[in-house]
Amino acid sequence: MKIKIIIYFSFFITAALLLISAGKKNFIPTPIKFVVPKGFPSVATNIFLKNKLTEEGFELGKKMFYDARLSKDGEISCGSCHQQFASFSTYDHDLSHGVNNSFSNRNAPALINLAWMKEWHWDGGINHLEMQPLSPLSAANEMGEKLDTVILKLKADTAYVRMYKAAFGDATVTTERMLKAFAQFTGSLVSADSKYDKVKRGEATFILPEQKGYEIFKANCNGCHREPLFTDNSFRNNGIALNRFNDVGRQTITQDKKDSLKFKVPTLRNVALTLPYMHDGQINSLENVINHYTGLDTNFINLDPLLKKRINFTDKEKRQLVLFLYTLTDTSFTKNKRFAP
Repeated sequence: MKIKIIIYFSFFITAALLLISAGKKNFIPTPIKFVVPKGFPSVATNIFLKNKLTEEGFELGKKMFYDARLSKDGEISCGSCHQQFASFSTYDHDLSHGVNNSFSNRNAPALINLAWMKEWHWDGGINHLEMQPLSPLSAANEMGEKLDTVILKLKADTAYVRMYKAAFGDATVTTERMLKAFAQFTGSLVSADSKYDKVKRGEATFILPEQKGYEIFKANCNGCHREPLFTDNSFRNNGIALNRFNDVGRQTITQDKKDSLKFKVPTLRNVALTLPYMHDGQINSLENVINHYTGLDTNFINLDPLLKKRINFTDKEKRQLVLFLYTLTDTSFTKNKRFAP
């Protein structure tokens, strides 16, 4: 009799341990390898070194990115201003829209290839990708919510509790974990499969006007919009005058007058989809962007040295340059269902 009891007890313990083990396995996050596209430089900093990229973390970040309930009025999400079809910028709107029909002071930049940056926002005021969501979540003219309230909303949603457990091993919802999950999603938004990329990989060829436009680009634009990222991630004064918001750009962060009206050089990848242009969206077409640079006042105060020499294009050259810029459109990125809500 004692032998049977011991056998049954042993079986029970074994079964219990197996169930516990199986339960733990269900919450071991699935690693994702971050792949640097062919021809791209190494990332600026390893943003996933202390924030291991996982399938569960990515999915959690994506869900929060598109969840308008995290805003004060329940109407605005990150995805409201950063629309996938527009390369995660705001298509055809000069300024970002916020809660209670408010507007921000700047145009929403495209959220692509963020892993190659060291500073974010037009003025470089954020120096770590995990910190980036704090500003839009809490800004009165963006999502306008208190961070403590955001965390309470997440904790009250059983779906989120399950996702936090899947991503981090237990159901604890914290600001740190929230920011890590956001970074896993936004840091994974890599665009590297445009016609330009296919040409560089030997999979396609430019038609003659595109090739001519590419040569014009290399001779006149590559100093700031450096290949293959099509930005050097610097901050430059490009001759845009002080706007109605008195936005002095980088100077706000550094308090250095030499940084007056300097803004981050945006990537030109998917540029045909990210109109309107400039930090405040004041230019509505690529043609007018080119006209801005060819018509610059080269004596503009604090103008970037690379723009001191006047740029002269014929109308034909302008059209060829625009045609080349269209080859930077990556529809496999803008239509990728993995990034969609």
